[in-house]
Amino acid sequence: MENNNEQNGFSYTYSAREQAELKKIREKYTPPTETEDKMARLRRLDASVTNTAQAVALVFGVLGALILGFGMSLCMTDLKDILGSYRDMNMVIGIVIGLFGGILAGLAYPIYNAIVKHKRKKLAPEIIRLTDELMK
Repeated sequence: MENNNEQNGFSYTYSAREQAELKKIREKYTPPTETEDKMARLRRLDASVTNTAQAVALVFGVLGALILGFGMSLCMTDLKDILGSYRDMNMVIGIVIGLFGGILAGLAYPIYNAIVKHKRKKLAPEIIRLTDELMK
């Protein structure tokens, strides 16, 4: 930053890096143009397709893994004393619960794909309209 003493006062000259920083700060406080607003909406719509699917798939995967782990613990530990069932029955119940959890965890990816496909189909007209407007 240079300081030049002139008759009317001080004049400052900023480096290119400082100019870029000033421009970035100024953009935060200026109203967005119509093109930027449409582009932001387009980005938000595109991100919403995968964000929703990811959240649902993660819930299915985590719940499935927890249920699978509970089934394994029924098979491998002495929970029969707590539950009050016979040893062989504990093993059968643990295997059934573990299989259910494994199937639930295995369904996470197909559920993700189904949600993405559904959301893309639902949002396609709006995204196509916005991209047509922005490309003109």
